[in-house]
Order: sequence, then C-alpha cells, then structure tokens
Amino acid sequence: MQHASSRWPGRLAAMGLLAVIVASTSAMAAGGPPSTGLGQSWPSATDVSASPHWHVYVFERDGIRYIQINDLGGKVRAAFATSSGSFLGLPIGIDASRLATPQQPLPAPASTAAGEIVYQDASVKVLVVPQADGTTQVFTANGDCKDPIECSSRSD
Repeated sequence: MQHASSRWPGRLAAMGLLAVIVASTSAMAAGGPPSTGLGQSWPSATDVSASPHWHVYVFERDGIRYIQINDLGGKVRAAFATSSGSFLGLPIGIDASRLATPQQPLPAPASTAAGEIVYQDASVKVLVVPQADGTTQVFTANGDCKDPIECSSRSD
C-alpha cells in the first residue's frame, strides 16, 4: 500500500500543469485577434462584420492589424493592413485591385446606392460597394472619417 504523503508530489505536478493550461488558454482567449488565417475563405477568426451581407475578419501580428472582407460564399474579396493611421492594400482577394485607401486612393464608384459600412472601430472604417458587373469596390478610411469614399478616392 502506498503512503498518502508519497502521492502528493504527483498531485501537485498535475495541479500545476492544469493551472498552466488554464492560464495559457485564458491568455489566448483574451489575447485579441488571431495572428494566422489571413487569405482563407473560412478562417478560424470571429466574423466581426456589421453587415449580414459580408464577412469581415481581423487579424493582428506585431502591432499591425489585417482586415479581410469575404462575401457570403466565403470568397475572399479584399484585405488590407493598418497601423497608426496608415493603410496598405494587400494582394489578396478577387477585388484586391479595387481596394482604396487614403494612401492608395481610387476613383469614386459611379453608384454607391448599395454600399454599406461592413466594419468600423475607433481607428478604421470600411465601406463595401458592389458594382453592376459583379465586382466589389472597398473603401477604407480612418475611424473618424465621415465618408470613406471621400477619404479614400481621387477625382480623375
């Protein structure tokens, strides 16, 4: 028969391991946006879209946020990186060439009737405007911008 005091080291080790697992799981859950999955149709990230017509995913790595816009079928439409008020369009998605930022403006679309804000926080605002030809234009701007098209377009 094993003495009760000889079982304590094993129990303490198991309790310590359980505490480490719980702490690391809690840290991952509270750690903010995931750092992987960008470019995937169905990433393991929370859909933060403000619209029932689009999926929006936010990723973060090394202080840079990456925001990806997918259609309802999971097709990646566009993605961009943002940090400290600067935006950079990424070569991801079928509408990557139709993504406008304050640093990389595009002409305003002919019609904005069906456009809607799909994501907004204190530092970023994203407007998606479907076009008659099936493409999508995406306009990004700083969070305090009243009109993302005005803040990220140029006149031709």
